[in-house]
Amino acid sequence: MNFQITRRYPCSYLPGQLARSRVVITDNDTPDSDIYARLIRQGYRRSGGLIYRPDCDFCQACIPVRIPVEQFSPNRTQRRIWKRHQHLQTARHMLHFDPAHFALYQRYQKSRHTHGSMDQDDENGREQYRNFLLKSTVDSFLVTFHEDDQLRMVSIIDQLPDGLSSVYTFFEPEVAGSSYGTFNILWQTNQCRAGRLPYLYLGYWIENSQKMHYKANFQPLQLRINNQWQYKEPCVKTIRHDDPI
Repeated sequence: MNFQITRRYPCSYLPGQLARSRVVITDNDTPDSDIYARLIRQGYRRSGGLIYRPDCDFCQACIPVRIPVEQFSPNRTQRRIWKRHQHLQTARHMLHFDPAHFALYQRYQKSRHTHGSMDQDDENGREQYRNFLLKSTVDSFLVTFHEDDQLRMVSIIDQLPDGLSSVYTFFEPEVAGSSYGTFNILWQTNQCRAGRLPYLYLGYWIENSQKMHYKANFQPLQLRINNQWQYKEPCVKTIRHDDPI
C-alpha cells in the first residue's frame, strides 16, 4: 500500500482556499476490511473508490469525528425527531443504480447545492452519481427509507469491524422541517448499538463550514486531534440538522 499527494484544488468547504489530499494507492485498488478500518481510525475517508485524507500545507481545519455509541445519549430534540419518524420503512441493499434513487439525488442536489456540478440530469450526471456513491472497494451497502410507497431517503454506509462509516445521505428536500438527516444519524447509531459496534464514523468536521455544523449536535463526540481520538465538544454558533455527511 502506497500513498500519493494530489495537486492542489479548490476547497469544497472553505471558499477561496486551496486543498490537497493524501490518496491511498493499493494493488488492484482493493484494500481489505482490516486495512480500511485501520485507515479510518487514522482519519481517512472514502469517496467512491478513492480513500483519502486532507493533506493541506497550511490548514488543518478538517477534523475526523466519530460517535462513541455507548456513551451517546440523544438530546430532547433528537428524541422527538426519532419518535416522529418511527413509521419509516427501511431496507438494506447491495450498492446498485435505481432511477428512483437517482431522481431523489437530483432533487436533493438542486435544493441543497445550487449551481453545483452533481445535479446534471444526463448520462454524465448518472456516471458521476455511480462513481461517487455506487463505486466501492470495501464492504458497503445502501439503505432506503420509505414512507408508505414514497422514497424519502437513501444512505450509503461502510461496514467496519469496529463500527459503521456514514458515507453519504440524501433525502427528500420538499418535506419541510423533516430533520431526516438527524434521524438518519440516530438510526445508524442505533444500528451500531444493535450490532455491538463501538463507533459511528461521521467523516470530517470543519469549524468554519456551515455544512458541517450539524455534527456537533451529537454528544459526546470524539475528534481526532494530534493523531489521537479525544473527547471535545466542538464550539459552533449555529447548528443545522439536515446537511449531508
